[in-house]
Amino acid sequence: MAHGPMEQFNIEPLVGLKVGGLDISYTNSALFMTFAVLASFLVFFTATRRRTMVPGRWQSVAELLYEFNAGMVKDNVGKEGLKYLPFIFTLFLFILFGNILGLMPYGFAFTSHIIVNASLALFIFVSVTIIGFARHGLHYFSLLCPKGTPLPVALVLVPIEIMSYFIRPVSLSLRLFANMLAGHVLLKVLAGFVVTLGLLFGWVPLVAVFGVTLLEILVALIQAYVFALLSCIYLNDAIHLH
Repeated sequence: MAHGPMEQFNIEPLVGLKVGGLDISYTNSALFMTFAVLASFLVFFTATRRRTMVPGRWQSVAELLYEFNAGMVKDNVGKEGLKYLPFIFTLFLFILFGNILGLMPYGFAFTSHIIVNASLALFIFVSVTIIGFARHGLHYFSLLCPKGTPLPVALVLVPIEIMSYFIRPVSLSLRLFANMLAGHVLLKVLAGFVVTLGLLFGWVPLVAVFGVTLLEILVALIQAYVFALLSCIYLNDAIHLH
């Protein structure tokens, strides 16, 4: 039986559970979120189990990932942002492993679901807003209109800045969602051509599948980076304003 390219995104309950009419079943999406968390833990547990002055393979990977994220936070938020590094680092790893696990055979890309990305983006948006008001009080509203802005300009600028501020979680979640969805649909379509064309001509889309898979691995890395980077930029606004 043929399967459409969108069926790979179906959420299927693995362990049915309802509480008060609310369905909180453990699904394939939740399973791969669990895998992403376990993969992050295993990488760093393996890397730090036997720490040496001359790092081995896994320790080198762990140190590279840590230094990469620490540099990103320091460059975009400053030294004050380093206390938020554990959160940014965790966010980066969760999305990265979520993207990569979705590319594996029989994998499930939970980052291709808008509800997952929107939940992460909304949490970041609310947290950054709380940090901004906690640090600056009502002065945080100056983020919408820099000091010294002429009144005619402010009348135009403030509505635009308000809309831009509240669109942050939407753009943050949609960017990851669209890239992951499009890539997986393309891979599924090309894989379908391999089966349809058979041994004689199937090698052509097979080569394309290989190339697109390499591209999707790169996209998985870039999208995890972009999500974390934008989170750093929003955090910088909350800490330093303009």
